[in-house]
Amino acid sequence: MRLTARLLLAVTAAALTVGFPTAAASAADTGQVLIFSTELEPVATYDSSSGCEKAPATAHVLINDTDDPVRIYADPFCVTPSLVIAPGHGAHIPPGTGSFSA
Repeated sequence: MRLTARLLLAVTAAALTVGFPTAAASAADTGQVLIFSTELEPVATYDSSSGCEKAPATAHVLINDTDDPVRIYADPFCVTPSLVIAPGHGAHIPPGTGSFSA
């Protein structure tokens, strides 16, 4: 019984540690957000720590090459409901996408 309680305590502590990353861990986040618009334009790159960014008017595909989810918003101020792109993934984004945040 005592071993089971200790095991349960250790698992709970590990889960809480993973669930609440420290500020130092988020400061170490790296990567870029890449946006492809058209064949006539270069790929736009944004640092992951740039916060809310206005998306190019012709944006077509967003690639999340960061350690964190990227959120895509319909407005230019990152306040409307968002679509989430997981780290290491990409998505076609709707025409007129207003902004994104990493």
